[in-house]
Amino acid sequence: MYTFFVCNKSFYLVGSFFALQRYKKQWLKRTVSNDLCTFGLAFTHKSIGDIDHNASNLIKERRQTMRKYLYSENGFVEKNEWQPGCWVNIECPDDNDFHFITEELKVPEAFLEDIADVDERPRTETEGNWLLTILRIPMQSNQRGVPFITVPIGIITNDEIIISVCYHHTELISDFIQHTRRKNIVVSNKLDLILRLIYSSAVWFLKYLKQINNDVATAEKELEKSIRNEDLLQLMKLQKTLVYFNTSIRGNEIMIGRLRKIFQGTNYLDLELLEDVVIELKQAYNTVNIYSDILTGTMDAFASIISNNVNAIMKRMTSLSITLMIPTLIASFYGMNVDIHVESFPHAFAFIILFSVILSALTFVWFRKIRWF
Repeated sequence: MYTFFVCNKSFYLVGSFFALQRYKKQWLKRTVSNDLCTFGLAFTHKSIGDIDHNASNLIKERRQTMRKYLYSENGFVEKNEWQPGCWVNIECPDDNDFHFITEELKVPEAFLEDIADVDERPRTETEGNWLLTILRIPMQSNQRGVPFITVPIGIITNDEIIISVCYHHTELISDFIQHTRRKNIVVSNKLDLILRLIYSSAVWFLKYLKQINNDVATAEKELEKSIRNEDLLQLMKLQKTLVYFNTSIRGNEIMIGRLRKIFQGTNYLDLELLEDVVIELKQAYNTVNIYSDILTGTMDAFASIISNNVNAIMKRMTSLSITLMIPTLIASFYGMNVDIHVESFPHAFAFIILFSVILSALTFVWFRKIRWF
């Protein structure tokens, strides 16, 4: 059904729900977190035919960008069709991608289900001549307050086929491809690609860690001015991100040892590249531990400051209550319905007021001396 608005005697088509629904079902089915990969259309002065045409163009464009056939020729070069020995990179797969992977390339469907699990840990799995390697890579998050998260990426290989599948669109893959082109890097085999992807993930972990450190410094400056709940919650969410990074980097580091055992004694193992990857992962792991310790210490320090401020406020309130209680106590005594023996004194009221003020002043001076005010 359509919604129309009348403005200056003209009808404007605002939206068409059913026209887009069939396109949505075609490439959102069996995907995880595809809100990162959806498209949007602006409808102003458009007919249904124009909407369908725009949707078709967007889907065709997505088909060209989400599945890439890459060949290593002094850096990865994109080709129009698949050939044996190429790297197939798929992000946010749809039904056509699933059909291509499972029917044409004969990849076990269970591998794709494992990759779709957002909580999947880094590991390897074999089935027949297929090897599944799952890594965790960092990416910017759409979650409110959490700047970065980690997501799984699966690399499925056999003797002739290399496929990478990720259910999220990340900056890491595109940057990795551009890096191989800039440096004219030749990726000779499947292990070489896996190790270089792990190396690239470590680089991006370090990049995001620097941004987290800057966010922590900004939050600390705000807290120095005024301690607000929003700034403390921001530090807590940054600490949560560091936990994600810590576990993911540690899992990728363990994965290196498993890959070494699997490819031990083969021509695929490049010891120099392996050493570089291990060093970069250790650097990322040490960095995230340092930042985590610093952030934990910062949170503890501000917690102590808040507690100290509360204690100081309570002391001031107690001192003020005692100081104000003295005139009230004296006035209560002289307000009793008994003989107070000063009713005949001509300046009794002024004397009582002066006496109360002097006692309150002495009490105030004493509290100042012991630093309760």
